[in-house]
Amino acid sequence: MATQRILDFLATRRPNGPCLVVDLDVVADNYRAFEKALPDSRIYYAVKANPAPEILRLLASLGSSFDTASVAEIEMAMDAGAPASRISFGNTIKKERDIARAFELGIRLFAVDCAEEVEKVARAAPGARVFCRVLTDGEGAEWPLSRKFGCVPAMAIDVLRKAKALGLDAYGVSFHVGSQQTHLDAWDRALADARRVFSTLADEGIVLKMVNMGGGFPTRYLRDVPAAEAYGQAIFSALRKHFGNRIPETIIEPGRGMVGNAGVIKSEVVLISKKAEEDELRWVYLDIGKFGGLAETMDEAIRYPIVTARDRDEKGACVLAGPTCDSADVMYEKTPYPLPLSLTIGDEVLIEGTGAYTTTYASVAFNGFEPLRSYVI
Repeated sequence: MATQRILDFLATRRPNGPCLVVDLDVVADNYRAFEKALPDSRIYYAVKANPAPEILRLLASLGSSFDTASVAEIEMAMDAGAPASRISFGNTIKKERDIARAFELGIRLFAVDCAEEVEKVARAAPGARVFCRVLTDGEGAEWPLSRKFGCVPAMAIDVLRKAKALGLDAYGVSFHVGSQQTHLDAWDRALADARRVFSTLADEGIVLKMVNMGGGFPTRYLRDVPAAEAYGQAIFSALRKHFGNRIPETIIEPGRGMVGNAGVIKSEVVLISKKAEEDELRWVYLDIGKFGGLAETMDEAIRYPIVTARDRDEKGACVLAGPTCDSADVMYEKTPYPLPLSLTIGDEVLIEGTGAYTTTYASVAFNGFEPLRSYVI
C-alpha cells in the first residue's frame, strides 16, 4: 500500500523520527470510487479521520461535503473552501455555545440522539434541520461504535416529534454500522430501522427527507475487504428493499475508507529483547506506539500491515510495543505479530494503512515524544 510516490519521498527526504506520509492521489481515487459506487448519495467526509488541510482542500475542490465533530473542524472545512451548506455538525454531544457558534457560521444541519440535545439545538439554532441517530449493533465491525451514540428507534421517533414541536426541521435519521465494517448486509438491518421511523412519523404528518448512512467503509489492512462498488450495490439494494421507489435523500460519511490506504507511517526499531534467556518470544519496540498515533491497536482491534526490508527472511512471532514508559503501550501481545527473525535495532519499518485515525490520536508530548509528524504529498 506504500505508493511509489511515498517510497520516493521517504528515500529522498529521509525524515527523522516516526512520521506519516499521505499520498493525495490515493485520496482522490477513493473519492471518485465512492462517487461511482453511490452516485445518488452525497459524500460527507468524516474530518476526524484526518483533518490535514491539504486533504480537506482536495476534497472540497472535488465537491465533497464534510461531517464535523466540533467548531474547530467546522472552521477547518470552511478554511479549506467548503461552504456552510456542505457541512454538518455530526456530533450528538455538543455544548450549547458551540451549537450557537456553528449556527452563526451558517451551519444548518445538526445530529441529535435525545430530547435534551434537541432542546439545546432549538434554543441555539432555531429552525435548523436535525437528524436523529439510531443505535445499531455494530456486528461485523472491527471498531464498533454501538453504545455511546444513538438511541433505539422508538426513542428516535419521540426525539424527532419533539424537534418538530420546538420549531426545528425534523429532517431525517442517521446510523453508523461501526468502523471498518466488513459485512455488506450491515446497512440492511439499519435501513430497516430507519424505515420504521420514517413510516411512523409519516402517519403523524411528519415527513422525513434524509437518511444519513454514516461511515464504516473499510480500508485494507491484513485482510482483503470488499471494494466500494460492492458496498454501493448492497446499500442501494437495501434502500430499494425498504423504501421502494420513494428512496429519500441519502448521505454517506466515509473517513477511514477515504484516507486509510493513502497513508504510511515510517518507524524504526528501537530495541529487540527477551524477558528470559529461555524465551523464544521476542519483544520488538518501535519508536511509535499507542500514544504516538496507533491508538486503534487498543484491544488489538486494528492489525496494521508492517513491511520491512527483510521480509524475505524467515519470520517468527513477537510482541510489538511502543517506546513510552507506560505498560499499556503494547500494540500486539495477545496475538503476537510475525516479523523477520533477522530484524535488528535501527531497522526501518513501514506501517501501512495508517492514513486515518493516527495523527489526531497522537498525544501532545507524552514522555516528551513529539506528536506524529505528517507529510501530505
